Amino acid sequence: MGLFDKLFKKEEAPKVETVKGGLYAPITGKYIALEEIADGVFSEGVLGPGCGIEPEEELVVAPCGGTISSVAETKHAVGIAADDGAELLIHVGMDTVDMNGSGFDLKVKEGQKVVCGQTLLTFSFAKIKAAGHPTTTAFILTNPDDVGALALDTGKRFNKTEKIGQIG
Repeated sequence: MGLFDKLFKKEEAPKVETVKGGLYAPITGKYIALEEIADGVFSEGVLGPGCGIEPEEELVVAPCGGTISSVAETKHAVGIAADDGAELLIHVGMDTVDMNGSGFDLKVKEGQKVVCGQTLLTFSFAKIKAAGHPTTTAFILTNPDDVGALALDTGKRFNKTEKIGQIG
């Protein structure tokens, strides 16, 4: 590998063995029931079924292979159109839209193809807490009528890329 390659080396996503319809932990932390999220839009399932995550790391990775369907201008949320048709939303922290991107660093852009385990964004616990917001992250399936039921394993801790559930 030459100097140029070392300077501009792209991050390689970990090789995660996946199964059709499988969802993998986007963040290392404790996975909680949707109802435990302290925000009615998420806890009442307005946007769809899913779970909450109490993150232990400041890193969000792709929970499956797919295409980035949306990125919030304020960098706190990413949407993924999974290769199997699921539409997923990862929303870091509650009310973090108020932070206008401070403390968030997007690593992807809309329309970009991603593989399971690829870094999507990083964030700062300190900045989220300093802004007075919880770091609880919502992980939501936004199109359950199109892809079927969502089964997620909650109430325990997962490392990023560990299988946490199944769609369909």
